[in-house]
Order: sequence, then structure tokens, then C-alpha cells
Amino acid sequence: MALLQHDRGAAPAVPRPQSPPPRRRRRVSLTPYLFLLPGVLLFGLFILYPIAQAVQISFYDWNILRGAASEFVGLDNYLCAMQDDRFWLSLGNSGIYMLFTVPPQIVLGLAVAMLLRSKAPAQPLFRVLYYLPVVTSWVVVSLLFKHLFADEGLINFTLGDLLHLTDGSTSWLSERWTAMIAICALGVWKGVGWSMMIFLAALQGVPKSLEEAPTVDGAGWWQRFRVVTLPAIWPAMIFVIVMLVIGGFNVFTSVLLMTGGGPGGQTEVLLTYMYRQAFSDLDSSYGSALAVILTIIVFFASAIQLRVFREKEENR
Repeated sequence: MALLQHDRGAAPAVPRPQSPPPRRRRRVSLTPYLFLLPGVLLFGLFILYPIAQAVQISFYDWNILRGAASEFVGLDNYLCAMQDDRFWLSLGNSGIYMLFTVPPQIVLGLAVAMLLRSKAPAQPLFRVLYYLPVVTSWVVVSLLFKHLFADEGLINFTLGDLLHLTDGSTSWLSERWTAMIAICALGVWKGVGWSMMIFLAALQGVPKSLEEAPTVDGAGWWQRFRVVTLPAIWPAMIFVIVMLVIGGFNVFTSVLLMTGGGPGGQTEVLLTYMYRQAFSDLDSSYGSALAVILTIIVFFASAIQLRVFREKEENR
């Protein structure tokens, strides 16, 4: 009995906490890094190193023969650009090209994507036809448009002899504004297919049930597009806008081959002006400064767009 009472009053035995098993050292495999190493080396050699060299050269009065013995001038090349009328003219032309090519590529690309969204027997053929200009060489299409807009080219023949809208003697590539029209027309024609493919991929991810739901309430196609379709493809829209703005500031080949920056430098854009300073006038320091300025402009333009779009997305 006493033994039973002793057992009842005894405190239960507390199990000792077991020590955690020793952690095994995580073995790091070097195989993925070995596969990445060639790409990283090539990126550093052909991308990062030239960028660093361009920034360095922009602070010198660089002489290709003297090399390291070139004179350090600090910000003189950048101050020279701020006082250069040709720089501001080329910057304005780059802005004009961007403003007159980006919105049409977005609107036409989205419209074509909406039309090619439905299944049809000839749908793959039309997709290829619209995307064909994108993969065509810039050199080829620039020379083609140069002949189309020549004094006796197809554009003058169509507008003058066929439609009788002009006298057919417009010298498109000899004046600033008409030349910019020709250059922008090439940019739009070549870029619509790219934005079409991005929008088409985004539209295919929108559920049909989501788009058909407003129809029950009597919503028309514009209401369905504005309330359902556009918000659903908004991330793709942001991507397209940012990439097209970057591409607009980097226009080069079409201007170089169609007008050469003429007449009298009136159609120069930032890249062609930078190219002439660096490789025609052999002023590498000023050309490098222009390249750095262009990089800064593109960076801030992209950052501002992303910031605005992000705030708009958060406010929804």
C-alpha cells in the first residue's frame, strides 16, 4: 500500500531532449558554374569591358595613337555636348522617331493580334506574313525603302500618277520632315509584327470564360476589351512599351542608309551622330561621351516608365 502511494505521488519522468542530428555539409557542385563560365567570360570581355573603356575614354581627350598618354579633361566632353546644337538636333530627331513609331506599333500590333486570335485555316500564313519584316535584315529593308521613297520611286508614282494626291515630284529624302516620315514608316512597318507576337501570346492566356462573362450583362466589345482583356494583358503591354521606347532611342541603320543623316545633318539621330564623331571624325572621346549620355537617357526613360506602370498597377 505504501509502495502504491509512493508511486502515485512520484513525479512523472521527463524524457531527456535528444540532441539534433549533426548537420550534413551541403556539397556544392561546381558543374553548373563551369558551364556558366564561358558565357560570363564572353559577356565580360565583349560587353562589360567595352562599356568601362567607353566611360573612361569619355573623360579624356583621347588620341588613338597616344592611348594611355591621352590628356584627362574631366567633364569637358559632356559640357561640350550640352552646348552642341547638333547634339540637341539629333536628340530631338530620336525623340520624334520614338513618338511617331511606338504608339502605331502598339495600336497596330494589338489590332492585328486581336484579328489573328481566332482560329482560321489561313491563320498561320498571316502570322508568318506579319512577322516576316521583323526577321528581315535592317540593311535590306532600309535600301528597299530608300528606293521606294526616291524621287521617281513607287511612293511618288502611287501618290501622283495613280491617286493624283500630289504632283508626284516630292523629294522625300531631301528634306527633314519628309525624310523623317519615310524613316518612321519603315520603323512602324518593321516593328508591328514583333508587338503582334507578344500581344498574341498574352491574349492566348486570357480565359474565354472571363471575356464572355460581361456579354451576359450586355457589354459590347469595347467594354469587354477595356474591362477584361486589357487588364489581363497589361504586363505584356508594359513590356512592349518599354522595349519599343528603348528601340526607338537606338535607331541607327535605317537613318544611316536612307538619308545618311542629311540633308545637312537634319535627320541625324543620337546613334548616327555618335558614330560620325567616333569613326568619321575620329573624335573617340566625344563619341564615347555621347554614348554614355544616350545610355543614361535610356536608363532613366525605362526606369520612369516602370515606376509609373508599377504605381498604376498598385492603384487598381
